[in-house]
Amino acid sequence: LSGVKPTSVLHIGNYFGAIRQFIALQEGNDAAYFVADLHALNQVRDAVELRAFARGVALDFLALGVDPEESILYRQSDLPEAVELEWILATVTPMGLLQRSHAYKAALAEGARPDLGLFAYPVLMAADILIHSADLVPVGQDQKQHIEVTRDIAVKFNETHGEVLKLPEPYVLQYVAIVPGTDGRKMSKAYNNGIHMFAPEKALRKEVMRIVTDSTPVESPKDPDSSNAFAIWSLFANEEEQREMVERFRKGGLGYGEVKQEILARALAYFGPARARREELERDPDYLEDVLREGARRARERAAPLMEAVREAAGVGVPRK
Repeated sequence: LSGVKPTSVLHIGNYFGAIRQFIALQEGNDAAYFVADLHALNQVRDAVELRAFARGVALDFLALGVDPEESILYRQSDLPEAVELEWILATVTPMGLLQRSHAYKAALAEGARPDLGLFAYPVLMAADILIHSADLVPVGQDQKQHIEVTRDIAVKFNETHGEVLKLPEPYVLQYVAIVPGTDGRKMSKAYNNGIHMFAPEKALRKEVMRIVTDSTPVESPKDPDSSNAFAIWSLFANEEEQREMVERFRKGGLGYGEVKQEILARALAYFGPARARREELERDPDYLEDVLREGARRARERAAPLMEAVREAAGVGVPRK
């Protein structure tokens, strides 16, 4: 189980850092992926914009290879049981646990306003996971705290109301690419430093050419280990190609402009089939809504037994006979 917040347009960092692994994990697993539009409300306040971003994320998932026949793909707000579960979990969640959240402290440090939605974010995240009785949650090494918080909340519920909730395990992705943005920081929607895989070619070119490089002359040797351009280029290259490029960097005679041109060409080729698929999907908006509607139906069907058990344990709703 995993979800992606539709707070902007997805970029290659989202793909190489997470979505590529989601697609691989479909094989041999019972997978569910969601567009986290309720989580995005903390950042996106414009309704038209949020719907467009959410639709875009769903299109990207399908175009890149999430199979709605193999996996459940749904919009978070179409699973109201998760919000009900969030409130029930909130009644047993210690304040101190939320105050220690890395994501909350980081958001405040970056200037976010401290509203209840931001503070309670981990509780909704826990509900998203626990409502599926998920065994595994794919995360990067730096995201393990999210699963630890979810487990802590589930333990508090189980201690209070009985053993109802399954404790999920983090599935630490082994081949997560830490993708630098065009400015050298981690590629992030928040930093506006992304390279967007489905941007029009002209816009994509502009983003690639914006990659920050140093002023080393063309003829001089360059350090691939400290090069943004090399790190991004490497995403599209195999090991042999990377070894050859390292030699070219260290030998000298290679200009950053040439590397950027290669990045553009490789990105267009790599995402070409998915781009064509996405364009096809965009021409049939009813199909996308059908997929999300069916995904929500399947998600609610899965959530029903768990919610019945949670309500019974907590003493709310219609009692079992």
